[in-house]
Amino acid sequence: MSGHSKWAGIKHKKALVDAQKGRLFSKFAKEITSAARQGGGNPDTNTKLRLLIQKAREANMPSENIERAIKRGTGELPGVNYEEMTMEGYGPGGVAIMVELLTDNKNRASQEIRTIFSRKGGNLAGAGSVSWLFHKKGFMVVDKKEISEEKLMDIVLEAGAEDMTVQDDSYEITTSVQDFEKVKQALIDNNIKYISAEITMLPANTVKLTGDTARQVLILVQELEDHEDVRNVYANFDIPDEIMKEMVQ
Repeated sequence: MSGHSKWAGIKHKKALVDAQKGRLFSKFAKEITSAARQGGGNPDTNTKLRLLIQKAREANMPSENIERAIKRGTGELPGVNYEEMTMEGYGPGGVAIMVELLTDNKNRASQEIRTIFSRKGGNLAGAGSVSWLFHKKGFMVVDKKEISEEKLMDIVLEAGAEDMTVQDDSYEITTSVQDFEKVKQALIDNNIKYISAEITMLPANTVKLTGDTARQVLILVQELEDHEDVRNVYANFDIPDEIMKEMVQ
């Protein structure tokens, strides 16, 4: 899972840059509007909305932007109707890729995602072709400098974590979706800063890549993530740290 861990850290750093440019805020606004439309505007009773608001605040999205997005979802303000869709395919080296989108035009979005895959050496596949490789989990990454392995293990397992593994410079914590918030709160209560904390799709197995193929996959994934309608991109690559780090230089 170290590939996923490293990429989670890179995405976190990239999100700070995207936030400065406003791109991240517009994506959060769409997701918050959609979540409020589906489950109501009260985060106390709408878990999906609550998690999105937390992520938006962590990215320093202004409160008024969050409130405006919620009101668009509940109909208090005029807004666009967004639809969810998932596209699946393969990247260079046979890496499985799943793309979650939120869009106001499915035909346009699907054509643009198809073009990105084609231009960057990948190809789309049918529904269900790669989704079976992924499982929805809570996933957190904590820098080793924050705390000792033994102490962190005690805290997260007591809070309900399923597993914790040790990487070169970080700890990876896996939880069920149901226990994600409880484990995350345990980190906060113990003043343990995390690099990332998210509900994500973790791969059952990974594909090891090196050299130009690894770089081509990262470029494809990054371009997909930059698309305005893309919510999440999941892939089962395992790429050396030094190549991953090139992406944030």
